[in-house]
Amino acid sequence: QVQLVESGGGLVQPGGSLRLSCAASGSIFSINAMGWYRQAPGKQRELVAVITSGGSTNYAPSVKGRFTISRDNAKNTVYLQMNSLKPEDTAVYYCNALVLHRAGSFEYDYWGQGTQVTVSS
Repeated sequence: QVQLVESGGGLVQPGGSLRLSCAASGSIFSINAMGWYRQAPGKQRELVAVITSGGSTNYAPSVKGRFTISRDNAKNTVYLQMNSLKPEDTAVYYCNALVLHRAGSFEYDYWGQGTQVTVSS
């Protein structure tokens, strides 16, 4: 079993910045992709950003140029630096990790509990 623990959410004014962190722990051989998703009230969960174990990244068009995803493989931790935040970025942000429990095993999909980000004046 694997646990993902997120931190760093909160209330910020438009134009401000926040940094989210997500640490994975438990039965981990390796982690392939790690990512951040978000879900606003009344909307479907959507991809924000994803990063592979090799460092390749992909971003939603709405956050490209404002958000930066990074990871520390030694700490099994992924970060999301969010700059120039807008009210439409308000959502619950979820961490995701694709985990191998042993060499050659299938990937298992794990989610964090979510952290609230509110952008408001």
